[in-house]
Amino acid sequence: MTAAAPSPTIPRTSRLGLGVGMDLPWGERIGFTPTPGGGDVTPRVRAFLRRHQEHYGYSFFAFQPRNRARLRAADYVPAYDRLYDAMPSDRPRAFHQTLLNMGTPEAYDRRPVADFTNELHARYGFSWVVEDLGIWSLRGRPLPYPLPPVMTERGLERATANAREARELLRPDLHVEFPGFTEGGSFVLGDLDAFDYFRRLADDADVRVTLDVGHLLSYQWLRGRTGSAMYDGLDALPLERCRELHLSGCQIVRGKFRDLHHGVLLDEQIDLTRHLLARCPNLLGVTYEDPVYDEGGALTPKSRPNYERLRTLVAQWAAEGTGEAA
Repeated sequence: MTAAAPSPTIPRTSRLGLGVGMDLPWGERIGFTPTPGGGDVTPRVRAFLRRHQEHYGYSFFAFQPRNRARLRAADYVPAYDRLYDAMPSDRPRAFHQTLLNMGTPEAYDRRPVADFTNELHARYGFSWVVEDLGIWSLRGRPLPYPLPPVMTERGLERATANAREARELLRPDLHVEFPGFTEGGSFVLGDLDAFDYFRRLADDADVRVTLDVGHLLSYQWLRGRTGSAMYDGLDALPLERCRELHLSGCQIVRGKFRDLHHGVLLDEQIDLTRHLLARCPNLLGVTYEDPVYDEGGALTPKSRPNYERLRTLVAQWAAEGTGEAA
């Protein structure tokens, strides 16, 4: 199988519009499946791409290990080639890593992960690599949900050095994603303000950033900033460095914010996205992350209303960037 065509170059002033991000674990109905030829996307994923791919100006998928063997790009390329064969070749594509572990307070050798990522980039031409600023593993053991970095001055110093190192090791651009603070799904060590922490890290490590709207809201809910207060403090974020927004399915359960990735967007996520679109001057696009769909590729009924609201909002923003809105 030949390599997929490289991702097109993106002008810095581009507005790519709506993108899709997919978590594709091995052995799940929405994911990759092992085959004698080295793996493939499942029929459900193919059905979704056939039905919806014209909605999206770019895409990414998140790395999921197929086993605990040593990282080898050759073990993943057959499946990744088949994924990209099922998608338009003329649109930018990115890669969501889960192994850079930039939030960890421990010493961590990122070179094997960076080498693996760079080898994939040489084949697929990723426009950027993104990963949450989280603690993804401790002492070599992956965590079920990435924890926020340690919110102290020492933790900030370590996380900044980690992000700078990852940026220097990777050939494609690195986007560092604001971490999640889901109450009940993670816990927080330290008391620094997360928005100021993230801005200081982005400036000192000189990295571009991704703002996950659900992650921002998870922090606001943790701080008791609900309703109109959900906009408080956002100006402390590195908004001028933001290149991408993420939205994944979230839910408020008994007053607590849950980042469930179940496809259903909250009204608050749409409202906050509208607020951020006007305040992130260098934004490339807005990603609908982890859609949930049936065997025919149709989005679940509960997810459709706010998905369509998001599509309309982002299409208007993208048109304004090209002067077509009028």
